[in-house]
Amino acid sequence: MSVQITDMNCSYKAGAKIANKLNDKALKHVIVLSDGLNVNGADLVSGLKSKIPGVSITGGLAADGSDFNNTFLVNGDQIVDKAIIGLGFYGEDLKVGYSSKGGWDSFGIERLVTKSNKNVLYELDGMPALEIYKSFLGDYAKDLPSSGLLFPLSMRNSENTAPLVRTILAICEEDQSLTFAGNIPQDSYVRLMKANIDRLIGGAEDSAISANKNLKETSELAILISCVGRRLVLKQLVEEEVEVVRDVIGNKPCITGFYSYGEIAPFGEFSPCELHNQTMTITTLSEC
Repeated sequence: MSVQITDMNCSYKAGAKIANKLNDKALKHVIVLSDGLNVNGADLVSGLKSKIPGVSITGGLAADGSDFNNTFLVNGDQIVDKAIIGLGFYGEDLKVGYSSKGGWDSFGIERLVTKSNKNVLYELDGMPALEIYKSFLGDYAKDLPSSGLLFPLSMRNSENTAPLVRTILAICEEDQSLTFAGNIPQDSYVRLMKANIDRLIGGAEDSAISANKNLKETSELAILISCVGRRLVLKQLVEEEVEVVRDVIGNKPCITGFYSYGEIAPFGEFSPCELHNQTMTITTLSEC
């Protein structure tokens, strides 16, 4: 099931339309593959969940490396852009595992989001968001938005919610705003994050352990969706995050995947589906 979109405002309706089309009492899992630059990933997830609240969902937003120019999907024998594809998996014999883990370190003070509109951030602590962000990046600021992949934001809505990571997709010098892959609600709190190579690789391992927990050695396919920011940080060590996943899930499953601008999955088995950034998200599939 595929849906064409025009801009980010279509994201919720597109998610709901895909979920409606796939919905059936035998629906077990949905994998969603999306354009990476014209979609609000958080709204897409909300739209999907609105129609299939009891069905697990995983997937990701296509990436264009650090270029942020154009992303595409393969739909059958066609290459399409500005589109979202939903794949429905049906039947009681299907077993699905999933997890999403990061490994980034927060630093600096926590700041209050004082002005935002969905995924566009205007002010932090009453000051222009882009100005504050640039002050932390130093020499990296001249390479925005691509350098933003190295410095995501950790966001929490309240003290009782798990932090979500948000990555920049675009900046606007005119109004000093930052556009993210997912929503940054007003009155939420954010902190800057930076990479720790050992923790990134450890995050991939933790994700594999959680995704494989209930399937043990029965998995037949593992889909790995890793943020392109992780690839930029790990550089020549990038193969290690795939190798640690292989060590956990064993030699039986085939492994496939891609690098993304946003990952879609629950944190773990009993968590709601969310849009993540800068994570290794793993979906494992097997059939009894």
